Amino acid sequence: MSAGDAVAQVATRAKVPPTAWISWVALAMMTTSSVASLRAAPTMAVYGLACVFLYLLPAVVFLLPTSLVSAELASGWEGGIYKWVSEGISKPMGFLAVWCQFAMTVFYYPSLLGFVASTLAYVFNPELASSGVWTAIVIIVVYWSGVWVSSRGTKGVAGLASGGLIIGTLIPGVVLVVLGMVFLGQGNPSAAPMTSENIFPVWAGLSSLVLIVNNFLSYSGMEMNAVHVSSLKNPGKEFPKSMFLAMGMVLAIFILPALAIAWIVPAETLSLTAGVMQAFDAVFANFGWQWLTPIVGIMLVTASLGGMLTWLAGPSKGLLLISRQEGYLPPFLQKLNKNGVQQNILVVQGLVTTVIGLAYALIPDVSSAYWIFSVITTQVYLIMYLLMFVAAIQLRRKHPDHPRGYRAPLLVGMCGVGFTASLAALLVGFIPPSQFASGNSGLYFLIVGGGALGLGLFVPFLFYKLRKPSWKQPEPREVAPS
Repeated sequence: MSAGDAVAQVATRAKVPPTAWISWVALAMMTTSSVASLRAAPTMAVYGLACVFLYLLPAVVFLLPTSLVSAELASGWEGGIYKWVSEGISKPMGFLAVWCQFAMTVFYYPSLLGFVASTLAYVFNPELASSGVWTAIVIIVVYWSGVWVSSRGTKGVAGLASGGLIIGTLIPGVVLVVLGMVFLGQGNPSAAPMTSENIFPVWAGLSSLVLIVNNFLSYSGMEMNAVHVSSLKNPGKEFPKSMFLAMGMVLAIFILPALAIAWIVPAETLSLTAGVMQAFDAVFANFGWQWLTPIVGIMLVTASLGGMLTWLAGPSKGLLLISRQEGYLPPFLQKLNKNGVQQNILVVQGLVTTVIGLAYALIPDVSSAYWIFSVITTQVYLIMYLLMFVAAIQLRRKHPDHPRGYRAPLLVGMCGVGFTASLAALLVGFIPPSQFASGNSGLYFLIVGGGALGLGLFVPFLFYKLRKPSWKQPEPREVAPS
């Protein structure tokens, strides 16, 4: 499910007839399709067998609390993260939450399209995967093409993303794991040791665990699927079953391909952006099937582009609606084009994305740039989750009798675990990982801190302080679907 779908579901949930039930298995599949991806596999593959632990830990302390807590909030209050936080804490904090949900995409697109660029390189020339100039060109061209498509109010983009799950995630993932097993079965040694001594990551200071931060972003977005909790016949029993099934499928999609890459590609040669294609290229070469590498690259690119298009207009649409109601953004950013799309927001966002994309051409190591932008994306999104956990506790205390379709068990405890894990991940993200190419930790801290705190806190603070009563606008009669 895309962010645009989530916004539409929030707005129309009251219109869905009570008979329009969905099964808990269907909800699990929807959740899996919105969360699972092969893009993060190279990041964890550098840890070898320890990637299993590094995926399970955030699943327990972040994925599970986020899923169950957001389910209670969605079943009791319509309006998404803004409604939850503004009711539980305050309207300014609600604006901060919805802003962070939007602002994370500013750094999400460059990191996503950095993966697209490296993957696409294997279709034309694998050497381009390490070229910052090539990566910058792909980011800028593809992003602005996406803005053009979204600005036309094109329908059916969500279908592209749904098909992308099968074409660009499930099929390549299964192929990679199966061929990886055959690779080992032929007597080839695993590139990473797979013994009991390697279950946990080697401790080399805090930097050795920093890559786990990226997994919090991998699991993010569960609050969007929670809007479907009221469509279950028995939410109290079915929603937890759905979430546990989804967790199992998501973990399988994350862990098994990461292990397959660790079997095939040595960690010291693994690219964080092109690692998936490195693994495919290596395993296909083993069987003399390298002609399949470009085909798999196109499949992966299709899935990523479908995901980008469905995310492109969704978060900005949510920000637009809230800003019109409360006057949080200048009228210029609230204007719609003839198709009812918030084109000015997308263009301004595109200008920032272009500047970030150019950074790929300036930073010598493409993997380092990819990692930095991934961390900033996670940091900004984690601010939203911190506010969500606080709001959930406040709403349970302020409105204990408010009707809820689902009540999360041990809510305060789960919020405490989720808040602590999110805060720890946010703080650890400021530490360069042990695999980070540059030895300048001070520069790394300034880039990550400036990006995350500047965009996530300072910019919305300025908008809030500079707002005027005239910024309030009438709600648009119709906003084209993303």
